[in-house]
Amino acid sequence: MKRRLVALPLAAVLLLGAAPALTACSFQGVVKDVSGGNVDLGGKSVPADFPKEVPLASGDVVFGAGLGSGADKVWNVTVKVENGDAYTAIEKQLTDAGFTGQFGTRGPNGGGTGTFSNGTYGVLVVVTDAGSNGWVANYSVSKGSAPSPTPPAG
Repeated sequence: MKRRLVALPLAAVLLLGAAPALTACSFQGVVKDVSGGNVDLGGKSVPADFPKEVPLASGDVVFGAGLGSGADKVWNVTVKVENGDAYTAIEKQLTDAGFTGQFGTRGPNGGGTGTFSNGTYGVLVVVTDAGSNGWVANYSVSKGSAPSPTPPAG
């Protein structure tokens, strides 16, 4: 239980995209210490063990990471996309790959948030305007159900 309590805040940091700004060696050392070494801060590449069943949008990888192991493994990949309408193609990619779900929240200027599952993996996708970095799609993938975009009340 203690490991999960540590993993949840770290996953939240990855989900919010703060990790790309915190790529200093000291941050990587802290994450490895807290996670027991079960972390892959892949930088600008998709983690080697990222599930092949989860299709990613075409574009440059801005950030990739994996955290945990076994049933508690979580991956986070951020991909640069063309614009805020990328969620339409992403939704089609995921449903064509056997995932169910949809983008339930769409932003007023494009982009949106969606959750998907194929029974084995849950995927939370956020398409957002990253300012001077353009539009990005952030994928948070876990085994089981999709990660929640908001933490449960506790």
